[in-house]
Amino acid sequence: MISKQDVLEVLSEYDKRGITVGVLGSHSALDVCDGARDEGLQNVVVCQKGRDALYTNYFRSREVNGLRKGMVDETLVLDTFDAILAEAVQKELVKRNTLFIPNRSFVVYSGVRRVEDEFAVPLVGTRDMLKIENRETERENYYWVSQQAGIPIPRQYTSKDAIDTLVMVKLHHKYMTLERGFFTAASPDEFDEKAQRLLDREVITTDALAEARIEQYIIGPVFNFNFFYSPLDDEVELLGIDFRFESNLDGLVRIPAEQQLELPKRYRDPLMIIVGHANASLRESLLERVYVMAERFVDFSKRHYSAPIIGPFCLQTIVDQNMDFYVYDIATRIGGGTNVHTSVGAPYGNSLFGTRMSSGRRLALEIKRALALDEVDKIVT
Repeated sequence: MISKQDVLEVLSEYDKRGITVGVLGSHSALDVCDGARDEGLQNVVVCQKGRDALYTNYFRSREVNGLRKGMVDETLVLDTFDAILAEAVQKELVKRNTLFIPNRSFVVYSGVRRVEDEFAVPLVGTRDMLKIENRETERENYYWVSQQAGIPIPRQYTSKDAIDTLVMVKLHHKYMTLERGFFTAASPDEFDEKAQRLLDREVITTDALAEARIEQYIIGPVFNFNFFYSPLDDEVELLGIDFRFESNLDGLVRIPAEQQLELPKRYRDPLMIIVGHANASLRESLLERVYVMAERFVDFSKRHYSAPIIGPFCLQTIVDQNMDFYVYDIATRIGGGTNVHTSVGAPYGNSLFGTRMSSGRRLALEIKRALALDEVDKIVT
């Protein structure tokens, strides 16, 4: 893995008066760019050809008849996303004094090991914590981290034959790298029946099914808590909460139960592909419980990794009828739903700071403060 000293050597060559915020053109890049604009920092988006129009055209910074539009200052358009690891591209980013914001797309398309070992541009985040999101390949994944930190997670089933209640079966989609082929089942027979339908439809693969995680389905609403840990202040901040829209699940649940049962079988298996997010709030009597989980996560990161979690992270939770929270995923970088806060800010962040404060702006603010305090070394790995 690229060491902290390697990163600091690159950083020593930077002109700190001309820092650029960099991000891969996917996921939550618009929030990052919007936040950089709010704090007066230049930004650059690294795009893939054919998927670049959002950044090179629609949200490009420009002035039209005296009207200022857009928030993406510069773009680098590459043939493929993972070309960002090429030496020439990294040199270009370093030339621009880039501090790079990792998002999920960056890690998935580049490969987490290559990000750890080959991407020498300073990351605003904790490099060796990005891998914990790989639940299939990493022993020390976010479930393991949660257990070590004392954070509740859903019960796991080691075999389909042990299923005795409603479960969620977690595995990847066959073709869509970032997406999921999740399904529910309440018995071994239902598991086999649904799995076969999804195999026949080429939504999942037999290899992915063999590595699937089977866990208790917690019945309750889902909340994604977008937190920020500042190494400069040693404080955990809640910025906002979001929940997901999933296709075609959300369409199915709007159909009355009797009509759902009348659908052809191929339509009965919801594909839980995330297509959007919405803003949410939580009753105040429950908020402290969420802070406790976040603080436990941060405390464990201080003990176990090269650096504590730096900047944004997201606890993805379900709350049951007893008001108990269960964490089913942890994002160790900016969350996928933070674009709901673009321009308007995140509700709790706005209240905390007395101004519009999204995850993207909070990142930019942390960079500015680190520059002013001459403590950039505390926020990069």
